[in-house]
Amino acid sequence: MSSLLSQDYFQLFGLPPSFDVDRQALADTYRELQRAVHPDKFANASDRERRLSVQQAAQINEAHRVLKDPIARARYLLELNGIEFDEHDTAMDPMFLMEQMELRETLSELREAADPMAKLDSVRAEGESREKTLLKELSELFAREPADLSAGPELIRKLQFMKKLLDEATEIEEELLDAI
Repeated sequence: MSSLLSQDYFQLFGLPPSFDVDRQALADTYRELQRAVHPDKFANASDRERRLSVQQAAQINEAHRVLKDPIARARYLLELNGIEFDEHDTAMDPMFLMEQMELRETLSELREAADPMAKLDSVRAEGESREKTLLKELSELFAREPADLSAGPELIRKLQFMKKLLDEATEIEEELLDAI
């Protein structure tokens, strides 16, 4: 049981270390692992076994959270490959930043548009398309042999921008629908 704590997240879930993850296998293994170590199963066990159960359940939850989320998974893969993701590094492709500024400007102005929902759908479609492209680029980056992951941090930052833009679009959509 304690060997679970010494495994990386991919090993823990019996998955190859890859950006592309079988989401069904991840979900199935998550349920199996949680059943095996759930603290309720150890209610009558020793204090040490109960603590270990809680630690393992927490690690399984964290591993599942990381492997399920493409951004967290990409960051974790970089970490496994010895590349630190610097939160404070703001270096970014100027063309990408211009596109982001334009999309955000469109988002901020769409409430005054004649058909705000149509404009919102347009921004969302553009954001989802860009997000899909970035996910594909990350998948290809991590699949290359030999792996040159130097582009990884910038791709992750771009993906974070797109996720935030799409989250903002969802918030605006909820505001617009509430106003109807």
